[in-house]
Amino acid sequence: MRFKGVAKLALIIVVWELLVLSAAPNVLLAGPSDILRHAFDNAGLLARAALETTGHAALGFLWGNLAAILLAALILLVPRAEGVISSLALVVFSLPLIATGPILRALFGPGDGPQITLAGLAVYYTTFLAVIVGLRAVSESWIDLMRVYGRGAWTTLTKVRLRASLPYLFVGLQIAAPAAFLGAMIGEFTGAERGLGVLTLRAMRALQTEATWTLAVLSAGIAMAGYAGLGWIGARLFGGAPPLLLFAPRSRPARHAAAMAVETLGVVLLILLLWHGLMEVLGLNQFFAKRPLDVFGFLAQQPARATLLGALGQTLSFAFPGYVLGLALGAGLAALIVLFPPIERATLPVAVALRAVPIITTAPLFILALGRGFAGTVSVVAVMTFFPTFVACLQGLRQAPGQVTELFASYGATRTRLLLSAQVPAMLPAFFASARMAVPAALLAVTTVEWLATGNGIGVLMALTASTSDYNMLWSCVAALAVCAAAIYGFVGLCERAVLSRYAPEQLA
Repeated sequence: MRFKGVAKLALIIVVWELLVLSAAPNVLLAGPSDILRHAFDNAGLLARAALETTGHAALGFLWGNLAAILLAALILLVPRAEGVISSLALVVFSLPLIATGPILRALFGPGDGPQITLAGLAVYYTTFLAVIVGLRAVSESWIDLMRVYGRGAWTTLTKVRLRASLPYLFVGLQIAAPAAFLGAMIGEFTGAERGLGVLTLRAMRALQTEATWTLAVLSAGIAMAGYAGLGWIGARLFGGAPPLLLFAPRSRPARHAAAMAVETLGVVLLILLLWHGLMEVLGLNQFFAKRPLDVFGFLAQQPARATLLGALGQTLSFAFPGYVLGLALGAGLAALIVLFPPIERATLPVAVALRAVPIITTAPLFILALGRGFAGTVSVVAVMTFFPTFVACLQGLRQAPGQVTELFASYGATRTRLLLSAQVPAMLPAFFASARMAVPAALLAVTTVEWLATGNGIGVLMALTASTSDYNMLWSCVAALAVCAAAIYGFVGLCERAVLSRYAPEQLA
């Protein structure tokens, strides 16, 4: 098996080299030999930079995932706090990394703070959603049994729910590994002195093709190693499926629209109070640390509002098609692998590689290859959305209860019938979790592409305002993106509740 894997890798490298040699001279392409030569000539520099970035990513990964697990557990222990916690978590995750980086640099000053913080911000929401799904992947009969024995919410959480969540947790950790590396590299873009992000920025500005490809391959290799390592640990320690969901939970009263509206208004007010209060408690200079009233006053001016809305409209016109395309490709490929398992070995490494290569190195190449218009931008957004959807859906399809699959087999059902009637319903919680998680990821992707390559939309507007210290517009852009992410997230949540109320009601606890 290992020999076959090595042979496939060797074949890919040979084909890659031949394609580069046979192509016309192109500033976009570099072959394996070019990459190896550059890596050998700069081995010391690359090793030091890789250690620096990996260290930042690892610390952010640790703290971000720890925060995610604690938040998910808090929701199960205090169900009434779910709306507030989920909303705050979404708003924080929706803050654009390319705009948050300069603000964090102003707060932390020189040092590793922005890199570690952005790595943590890039990963915590992924794990948070995965753990929430896992903690609820428990049959109601087990919960009733714990009540019969007089056990409280804490004992139920530690003895039952945590064990059920472990497979989902490691799926979230796997998806988070490449994201942590990306967050650390973007943090290095904000003014760090060392790291792969610094080298990547220099190589891109100098149009050093060999250096750019070498850094992309090195970054992808490290991220893929983290992904594979976590997968190996998860398979060895918690390879079993979660408890089977064979009993529907008792019905719960529906929430009135008025109550939901009041809760939403309360969450919005809480976010505004926390925003203002945090700025005041930390004593941040109002020149760069804008308060809510500063943003409202700025957007009251018609020219500023028109500029922001025009840029936002451009961004959303690319983000939405890429988001939908990424979801469709991720779920479709997962279903295809379940129908034809042998193709997994060929497709999974490619899917992991696409996600592992940092977007800050691939976005310009996509744009130059496909153009600065619709095709190039949508392709990058789809790639960012595709991978977490693919991994989550593949895991979800494989969680169909064994008794159900055996029943279908006893009736001679085809693979397609089993997929549509049993495996897809089992996949739905994971699909919607990934769809919600992909909302901020799609906005991050499109704004990054705009910032680096296209020169259009709210991404480039944030870059320009950051460089000119127009912090009123910068904070307005951040707030607008957070509001859009929350609105799209809420719409996906409504669709989720409508579907899961029929196929997976235990997820609506």
